[in-house]
Amino acid sequence: MRAGRRRFLGGALGSGVAGLTAAYADTKPRASATSGPEASDLDRAATAPVLRRESFTSPVIVDSLRFLKKEDEYFVHVRSKDGAEGVSVVNPPRGDYLDKILKQLVLPFFVGKDARDLESLLWELYRWKDNYKLQGLALWCPQAWVEFAILDMLGRIANKPMGALLGDIARNEVACYVASGRRDTTPEAEVEYLRKLLDESGARAVKFRVGGRMSRNADASPGRTETLIPLARKTLGPAIDIHADANSSYDPPQAIRVGRMLEEIQAVYFEEPCPFDHLEDTKVVADALTIPVAAGEQEFSDWRFRWTIANRGVDIVQPDLHVYMLHFASCVPDIGRYQEYKLGLGVYGSWLDPPITVKDGRMTVPSGPGVGIKDLKGLLSGATEA
Repeated sequence: MRAGRRRFLGGALGSGVAGLTAAYADTKPRASATSGPEASDLDRAATAPVLRRESFTSPVIVDSLRFLKKEDEYFVHVRSKDGAEGVSVVNPPRGDYLDKILKQLVLPFFVGKDARDLESLLWELYRWKDNYKLQGLALWCPQAWVEFAILDMLGRIANKPMGALLGDIARNEVACYVASGRRDTTPEAEVEYLRKLLDESGARAVKFRVGGRMSRNADASPGRTETLIPLARKTLGPAIDIHADANSSYDPPQAIRVGRMLEEIQAVYFEEPCPFDHLEDTKVVADALTIPVAAGEQEFSDWRFRWTIANRGVDIVQPDLHVYMLHFASCVPDIGRYQEYKLGLGVYGSWLDPPITVKDGRMTVPSGPGVGIKDLKGLLSGATEA
């Protein structure tokens, strides 16, 4: 995650300004709701330090950074001059096509730097070699892979989980929902698939996709959304919380129509109704509906986060923290109702010690140092330079 964005969200830890959700409890149209926090309050939160440097009494000089591949997985590995190590798991398939940006414009910058200065280093990386001209996920993903590897290393040095480096641990488990990423199903098949996910996880909430994905109002198949929404409530019952994700499918009139359908079944939020970068259209939808509207996960700009929150462009902001969501959720006061659970959790989940467990719809937060991967050598055994 980008430096300024992390500082902004981290500043909210102590200030209580914004958190991850602005208003789950609204019961009236947003047009008559109060405005968001003052921009000046958000600015103060953005300048507040996040990383707790007091955990480190000596410099932690980065000696090497490597981009590694093991079978179908990619990793960033960091080592300090004193031999401390850390690792991050790269979100596939971006490791396949962002490797040159990572290796040419990100990794070399950190070598020889003091990892305790991570927050200021992230800003300097933004300026280095005109990286700011590449702003967007193509830059922020490689930067985040390095950031999380360094945080893992610092957590191992301090013998603290990653969340404890950023704030006070507020919870050791979080409520979770299961999500279907499919649009190739009939409404009936989709509901059955969701029911299977609920049975396997014990979760009490689901998310399904509506619309056609960046589709200018076209549905994935004719009538799918209009059938799926009421069918999901009828089949899954009133005790299951329902989320719907449009993935930028609609203009405001169509998004409002779909939002009304979700309000009728008492869904808990409506995600990314309009193209994610069209802030004004999304605000029109959020103002018209009583159901909370969530932004998508592609946002990368701290200024756009600031505008969205200050102007109540959405009710819920969702910074994409990759597999490190649980650590962030452990120390943020207001994380909303649920975090997403992906069955299996991939290579990240299989190497955690103690492992993540899910019971009665609640997922445990990794408690080991750093990310929580105890056997780092085992994880990287057989990995080669990518």
